[in-house]
Amino acid sequence: MATELHKLIGTSEEDDEEEMEMDVKEEDDDDEENGETHIDAPVMVGVGGINSNNQFQQHHQQNQEQVGTPGGSTRRCRPLEEKERTKLRERHRRAITARILAGLRRHGNYNLRVRADINDVIAALAREAGWVVLPDGTTFPSRSQGQRPAGGTSAVVTSSSSHMVSQQSPPASLRGVTSGYQSSVEYNAGRMKSIYMPGSSPYDLSSSVRSQTSPLVGDGVEHTESHPLVGSSMNTVGDKQILDQPPKLLERDFAGTSNVPVYVMLPLGVINMKCELVDPDGLLKQLKVLKSVNIDGVKVDCWWGIVEAHAPQEYNWNGYKKLFQMVRELKFKLQVVISFHECGGNVGDDVCIPLPHWVAEIGRSNPDIFFTDKEGRRNPECLSWGIDKERVLRGRTAIEVYFDYMRSFRVEFNEFFEDDTISVIEVGLGPCGELRYPSCPVKHGWRYPGIGEFQCYDRYLLRSLRKAAEARGHSLWARGPDNAGSYNSRPHETGFFCDGGDYDGYYGRFFLKWYSQVLVDHGDRVLYLAKLAFERNRIAAKLPSIYWWYKTANHAAELTAGFYNSCNRDGYATIAAMIKKHGAALNFTCAEVQMLDQHEDFSEALADPEGLVWQVLNAAWDVCIPVASENALPCHDRVGYNKLLDNAKPMNDLDGRHFLSFTYLRLSPLLMERQNFMEFERFVKRMHGEAFLDIQV
Repeated sequence: MATELHKLIGTSEEDDEEEMEMDVKEEDDDDEENGETHIDAPVMVGVGGINSNNQFQQHHQQNQEQVGTPGGSTRRCRPLEEKERTKLRERHRRAITARILAGLRRHGNYNLRVRADINDVIAALAREAGWVVLPDGTTFPSRSQGQRPAGGTSAVVTSSSSHMVSQQSPPASLRGVTSGYQSSVEYNAGRMKSIYMPGSSPYDLSSSVRSQTSPLVGDGVEHTESHPLVGSSMNTVGDKQILDQPPKLLERDFAGTSNVPVYVMLPLGVINMKCELVDPDGLLKQLKVLKSVNIDGVKVDCWWGIVEAHAPQEYNWNGYKKLFQMVRELKFKLQVVISFHECGGNVGDDVCIPLPHWVAEIGRSNPDIFFTDKEGRRNPECLSWGIDKERVLRGRTAIEVYFDYMRSFRVEFNEFFEDDTISVIEVGLGPCGELRYPSCPVKHGWRYPGIGEFQCYDRYLLRSLRKAAEARGHSLWARGPDNAGSYNSRPHETGFFCDGGDYDGYYGRFFLKWYSQVLVDHGDRVLYLAKLAFERNRIAAKLPSIYWWYKTANHAAELTAGFYNSCNRDGYATIAAMIKKHGAALNFTCAEVQMLDQHEDFSEALADPEGLVWQVLNAAWDVCIPVASENALPCHDRVGYNKLLDNAKPMNDLDGRHFLSFTYLRLSPLLMERQNFMEFERFVKRMHGEAFLDIQV
């Protein structure tokens, strides 16, 4: 690990060596007190694991009966000198092992566990040389032998002991069992202090297999801490106790897979309302730590409400100049979000950045520049798409305002484009920067899994609806649905979305087609101007993941957000074709099921995050659009990271398609905590397709 990482999150190689020596001393003291020598027997895991463990237990019980059964055979007593010589040899062997392990950890970058033995050392060195070591000790050369990654890491992804198989990609028939745990809570429950938890491999598929290792045998020394979440039990074998551990986590091997660049989103408040860089020294320190794990770059919002805050076409880029210079000095790539929406009031927003003051002044005299629901409530999160071509912003239309802002950015930061520091410009197209209507505003009382409300009741969008209805020859259709419920309604509670409801009638189909076409037209106009402003540089558009009510025929939550994706239509193919026309990439937020199910009731909302993910990905990949992604919720555990990896690099995709890049949301003190950062480093390496010597201490 780099020096900066040592300073911030700390390491304890010396402590490990001292703990190892203390373990040797404690075990020797126990031998002297008990007057007997413990025999360490290997444990077979994976291939015939249960039978081997049972045979070991029976053999152990027979030995105890022969040694100390009252009234049985005579106890065999060895000479005292022989016992002492055995203790000395064992103590000497353990001391040598301790020094070898300490040296490998310190100088060879092997994170060997404290209670590792010579078998662990041999297995680790064999894997370093490109060999595959099975749980029973069978060793053979891998197909990729001789191809060693830079930096001295292992040529195969392994866990921390000889019990772990080199992780080969499971066959297609195993898809769906690549995660042995249903949630991150269940996985974290199996991790206890001072207990080595080897990961599962494709060779160990039985969920009933339990790993029983010698450090777990109760010998009078407390090796574990009690934990209320640990789902395990204690079995007695003679006078010893053996802990049954929960099933192990099955994982794919991503070594040698395609490289998916990893970016980290900077905090929302990294630039303040005066366009000043907040805490540059602290930020630089954190960026250096991120650099130590070889992330590819960072991503940041350029807020319209900060840069053009006080007057039209008066731009202040000072804070962003300092930030971009810092990023370039660290040789990071930079992704920039052109944010034409406000920050605050949504999930994850910890700062408040409103729209420019001069826009708010216009809004007070003309509130129809904002999206409006059927009750007349305005949403100042972003401008209504109804004014895209209306000169209501001090003589400019909305898309002219957007173009002037983007052009100013391109000119101001030309040097960062010329040296390719800026790799992607993501253009904000709606609330949260996403191409969607603000149909589920928390500030108006929406809560999951409400269907939301249509947002077409400002006078400009109603005018557009009236023109469309007249062109169709049905002027009475120039209205929004009056039976579509409220923000927190369920589909079956409304006349519009219920089975056989108006959404699938003549009027419903007309309205939904118009409503969704307004969304597509807005994205088309803004991306066209973005392409002009940024010329040959890559641009991107962001789509949300609205997965609740996905299993219904109506897809009500998607319909109110502007995606006409009912059971008999593909609402994302048209959007993908529009994005393709402008040569843009798609940024799609992938919902991590393992994390979502801790917060939300899927059965109640008939939700299907994975189904939505694959529909959107297929729509994009069918027209050859590059797809980038980011996490929907904070992620710090291995189960969540594994799901992100599976989405980024689909296992069964015959064309080998994968994400263009992945952005982690977001840089925070929680991410920089030692255990969380170690998991993040592991995730980055696997995203890069690097081999990783996966050792838990």
